[in-house]
Amino acid sequence: MTIEVTDSEMSPRHGRVSAQTREPVRLSAATLAEIPSSVAVPGYDRATVRTGIVHLGVGGFHRAHQAMYLDALMNLGQAMTWGICGVGVLESDGTMAQVMREQDCLYTLLVRHPDGHVEPRVIGSILEYLFAPDDPMAVVERMADPNVRIVSLTVTEGGYNFNHVTGAFEVDDPEIVGDLADESCPRTIFGLVTAALAIRRDRGIEPFTVMSCDNIPGNGTIARTMFSTFARLRDPELGEFVASEVAFPNSMVDRITPATTDFDRAELSETFGVVDRWPVSCEPFSQWVLQDAFGHDRPPLQDVGVMTVEDVEPYELMKLRLLNCSHQALAYLGYLAGYRWVHDAAADPVFVDFLLQFMVHEATPTLPFVPGIDLDAYCHQLIERFANPGVHDKLSRLCEQTSDRIPNWLVPLVRDQLARGGEILRSATIVASWARYAEGVDEQREPITIVDRLAEQLTANARRYDSDPDAFVTDPSLFGDLSDDPRFMGAYRCALDSLHRNGARATLQALADR
Repeated sequence: MTIEVTDSEMSPRHGRVSAQTREPVRLSAATLAEIPSSVAVPGYDRATVRTGIVHLGVGGFHRAHQAMYLDALMNLGQAMTWGICGVGVLESDGTMAQVMREQDCLYTLLVRHPDGHVEPRVIGSILEYLFAPDDPMAVVERMADPNVRIVSLTVTEGGYNFNHVTGAFEVDDPEIVGDLADESCPRTIFGLVTAALAIRRDRGIEPFTVMSCDNIPGNGTIARTMFSTFARLRDPELGEFVASEVAFPNSMVDRITPATTDFDRAELSETFGVVDRWPVSCEPFSQWVLQDAFGHDRPPLQDVGVMTVEDVEPYELMKLRLLNCSHQALAYLGYLAGYRWVHDAAADPVFVDFLLQFMVHEATPTLPFVPGIDLDAYCHQLIERFANPGVHDKLSRLCEQTSDRIPNWLVPLVRDQLARGGEILRSATIVASWARYAEGVDEQREPITIVDRLAEQLTANARRYDSDPDAFVTDPSLFGDLSDDPRFMGAYRCALDSLHRNGARATLQALADR
């Protein structure tokens, strides 16, 4: 299901001038009426909107996805008590905090179509932004406000602090230890959210719903386990309260959203006449499947295309195993072969064939029935989305933080296929391409910067290939006992050897010729 909002639906004010007739306008609440007519602006009075959601982790995806859906509702005259208070949790969020202050939390969403057409739209659903490192208790008190009924999260796959193999909460993490030692100054999402829930319990205020929007199977279920475990470490009764009284709906979210570039800023200024320090670029497609399991009321998101269902898992597995795993397949193989942009790799027939064969023969057999979805059409639509040159997504972005991705997305798929006797050659090739990439040099002998929390460990294992070809995949912290399976290891060794001897594209061509 997709959502597309046209300029006419945004109710732009009559009489706004074109971008070509004046100097670019610096985006802020005071200048909205001056924004050129080619840019859609909020058709509602932001002064009448009240905060009902606190969102932790205001990155590009949240602003292209959840905040966009709320803005669309507000443009329909709905959800006026569901404005968003964004929260930056990391020190690195300081720049975002400054930009949000300067622009009154407004930003421009650039929807990029395959034909080059760009739809700019100013989003107004984020009303305020708090920077937790400066004043963590201000964030806690904001979440404790009775008007806040949802706390949502986009904190990446690595933000949930669990072991990828055992699923257990990692209690020895230094930041977790610090939050448990000093409850008066929480620094992690666990410390912040738990402190707010404790205050609400003590004040007799109904707990908010915690809504995870990250790419993890059973994201709400995992969030419940992680947050209640942290709360138990702080206070056993509080832990039981979090586990039994707080709602944690599961969700599936989807929209390709590359990192903002200077090109985005320049195009917005030069073509559309708006100066925005942190716009967001995204594809036209957007999907959100949400378990209708909230603690109390919620925005009427179904009115703007969100699927509200009892069971998210079929949709979640579909997206993780078809889209996310295919992104991983493109990422390392494409980069090794010399491609730097997703759309270029996705236009190569050899890569397209590999992706489709992986999706059809290895990913799809592991999926349950997905109500309302034609999986064959979905697979081909993914290829079209990857090949959208307007999105201009870097392969290097898809290669980041893989230690939080392949163990969560691809390894479970491999285990399912092994258990049913299904094909795993292409999955093993994807794992092998990660190992080859992690060596830190591509096929043209150009250096690769490995962006991963485990970069040093990954590169050390990958570079042991000559003396121990299995070193990378025998790391139990990432793969568990997968290396004990002879069928997987045979396919992995063959693929990694071919990547070293023949290169990525020739390896894929050989698979196609089998």
